Amino acid sequence: MKKFFNFFTQEIAIDLGTANTLIIHNDQVVVEEPSIVAVDRNTNDVIAVGKKAMMMHEKTHQKIKTIRPLKDGVIADFEAAERMIQGLIDMIPNRRKLLRSMRTVICIPSGITEVEKRAVFDSAEHVGSRETYLIHEPMAAALGIGLDVTEPVGNMIIDIGGGTTEIAVIALAGIVCDQSIRTAGDEFTFDIVNYMRREHNLLIGERTAEQIKIHVGAAEQNLEEPPADYPVNGRDLMTGIPKQIMVSHKEISRCLDKSVAKIEEAILKALESTPPELAADIYRTGLYLTGGGALLRGLDNRISKKTKLPVHIAEDPLRAVVRGTGIALQNIAKFSFLISQKSL
Repeated sequence: MKKFFNFFTQEIAIDLGTANTLIIHNDQVVVEEPSIVAVDRNTNDVIAVGKKAMMMHEKTHQKIKTIRPLKDGVIADFEAAERMIQGLIDMIPNRRKLLRSMRTVICIPSGITEVEKRAVFDSAEHVGSRETYLIHEPMAAALGIGLDVTEPVGNMIIDIGGGTTEIAVIALAGIVCDQSIRTAGDEFTFDIVNYMRREHNLLIGERTAEQIKIHVGAAEQNLEEPPADYPVNGRDLMTGIPKQIMVSHKEISRCLDKSVAKIEEAILKALESTPPELAADIYRTGLYLTGGGALLRGLDNRISKKTKLPVHIAEDPLRAVVRGTGIALQNIAKFSFLISQKSL
């Protein structure tokens, strides 16, 4: 009977991120796209979603606008979020579009409010989900990196995404203490934009700042394998003429220093509020870094020096959360920590 029901029910897991959205269907990551949608200003029709919309970002004329519907890990533009989610779901290959029943698990920040939860539930309902569950990002990340969250053992997860950094101590299938701060990948990007304007009189866009972060982003200056200097193109604020300069990882580490320090402070706060027995477990197991921010060069070493604890970067940290969301989808009955909406 269960197999018969599952045949008529599509099951998908969604990591609805500020920067990127990933979808798992049939135990595989089938969609991995930027969280952005391009819309015609005159007709309000969707022109592009994901990578195609990102290629248009900051390059549009008056008739087209690009929208990033999520800000700081939560939905900021309800209508645009729905249209983006629908567009991304339509990208799922071999999807049975005629089936109306859909079960969805979506991950959310641990510091989300009830109003923000309702916005996620409503968006899922409007794109056809008849049974919706939410899972907190640190819990999903822990599942995604292979930790047994049901054991009476403390583990600290640090998930640095696009909009938020989620820090949580997990034991017995629950979050014992957590910190959620809105300093993450997007903040790093804005730091780089402001630094280039302030130090080099060079105006650059978000996409260029993102590329700088990828190629020469660093959390500390003394790296064992420093990346080569990266050429940056932008507009000279003094002359208005396009120009190119070279930037090094040392410059970017200085520019990101204050934001990284905020993350370190949040980690220390979480450790301070950890019960002593769980703190003893964390001393043995160390800290686990997930999310795109985990790829920032030298971040693990810097956090390790600050906390005097071992820091482990998850394998494929960008997909850790969506993998964990997929595991929760397969074991909905087992995991009581899932937040469910009454089935429609």
